[in-house]
Amino acid sequence: MNISEKFESGLSYEAFLTKYGTDEQRSRWAKFHAAVKLKPAQIDLLKSFTREMKVIVLAGAWCGDCVNQCPIFDYFAQATPTIQLRFFDRDDNPDLAERLSICGGARVPAVLFVSEDNFVCGQYGDRTLAKYRSVMAQMAGASCPTGIVLPEQSEIEAVIQCWLDEFERIQWMLRTSGRLRKLHND
Repeated sequence: MNISEKFESGLSYEAFLTKYGTDEQRSRWAKFHAAVKLKPAQIDLLKSFTREMKVIVLAGAWCGDCVNQCPIFDYFAQATPTIQLRFFDRDDNPDLAERLSICGGARVPAVLFVSEDNFVCGQYGDRTLAKYRSVMAQMAGASCPTGIVLPEQSEIEAVIQCWLDEFERIQWMLRTSGRLRKLHND
């Protein structure tokens, strides 16, 4: 798979939802999107990013885990021009689903972080540690959210921070890369 070509064929957040989401699914995503609140320190951190990072998100508009995580990425990308975000439907992109397989399956959301010059820097998903802790605490019921009911605000905040930690890790990887430091003369 040519990562550069794949990235370029991806969709923006809105275009992904328009193409793949039903009215009901888009409503769920919008409801969660409205619940996401970045803290000033989180916004400042994102604004401090200087290296471009390409972020490939494998998702499903139907997926409750995607409903409760992917809108966070939209906020991150809005906070800084260095995050280039592209969405892909899992079922329409079997090559990407295979590349981003997690625990032997095509689980979503799955995120691939790529440098500006198309080198893979990391992969993360399907749920954050905060989300898995919540699932384990609630194992008496269904372990796959529907996206119909919003998580508690504290859980949303914890998931935002988990994802931000991963975006930050990749940013610092890019900032300290000898190859990129030479390219940018810094």
